[in-house]
Formats: sequence, structure tokens, C-alpha cells
Amino acid sequence: MDTYEAISTKLDVRVFATKHVDGRLKAKVLESARLTASSMNSQHWRFILVQEPKSLATLAQDSTSGTWVKGSDFAVIVSIDPKIPGSTIDAGRVVQDMQLAAWEEGVASGVFTGIRSQALRKDFGIPEDLNPVIVAGFGYPKRKLLGRKNRKPLSEIAFLERFGAELSFSLK
Repeated sequence: MDTYEAISTKLDVRVFATKHVDGRLKAKVLESARLTASSMNSQHWRFILVQEPKSLATLAQDSTSGTWVKGSDFAVIVSIDPKIPGSTIDAGRVVQDMQLAAWEEGVASGVFTGIRSQALRKDFGIPEDLNPVIVAGFGYPKRKLLGRKNRKPLSEIAFLERFGAELSFSLK
């Protein structure tokens, strides 16, 4: 699947099948994160792979918006160094790359940022100098995804040269 197809068909999923994702693909997802660009090439993010059912249940309890993660096959906790400028953006970039790498092989994902930080730190051994900011849960989707996105038309969200100016393309 090419990159644009992956972007245009990937949907967030929060209900997963019981089929397990193999270790090779989990490694590919983490490698995708490692290869993502970061602010000043700081590579400040750290990742925790969570795959045991008991640990996934704990991860769900440590969230305010991600209780669904207990049904995923695995999850990745992304922590960042808040002293690095752009670190929050880097976390989003990392997760997007992981999601696209997984989706290319039919593994769906969802994310949440509603985190009970102190509980998560305690339960997963995250040092105080790092901020856990986003969690992505992965697994094979429980139902077939149609890849249809409900998005506003480009004409409503993109402008040419100035906000509100109609965007039109010409072949030059």
C-alpha cells in the first residue's frame, strides 16, 4: 500500500479481534517510531511496549479516556522530555508513523491522551523527568473497515495565500 492510500484509508479503531499480532510486526511498529524525526534530532522520546493482558488492564485503569485499550493486542506508551522544544509535536509524529506502519499490514490502532500521569509513572516505572503524553493501542480490527472518512471538503479548510481566499489548482 502506498503512503497516500494508507493515510486515506486508516481509521481509528477501539474494538479489536482476538487474533494476535506477531513480534516481527511489533518490532516494525517500534522501529517506525525510532526512525521518526525529532526536534533537533534529540530522539528524546521513550517507548514502553505493553502486551500482557494484565498490563493492558492496568494501562486502561491509568487512563481517563482509554479504557478500550484493555481489548487491544498491544499498546505503546510514548513519553517525552518536556525540556525539548517541540517535544509534544514529536510525540504526535511518532504515533502517526507507528499507526501507518501497522496499518500497512492490516493492524488497526487508536490513541488516547487522557492519562493519569502519576499512576502510569508508578505502574510502568516512568521516570519523573519524562512525561507520558500519548498511548496507542494496536490490534487487528474486529470488523472489516470500509476506509471511508467523514472529512470536510478541502475548500473549507485550506486557502491560497491568505485565510479565506479560495484554493484552486492549475497545471503549470
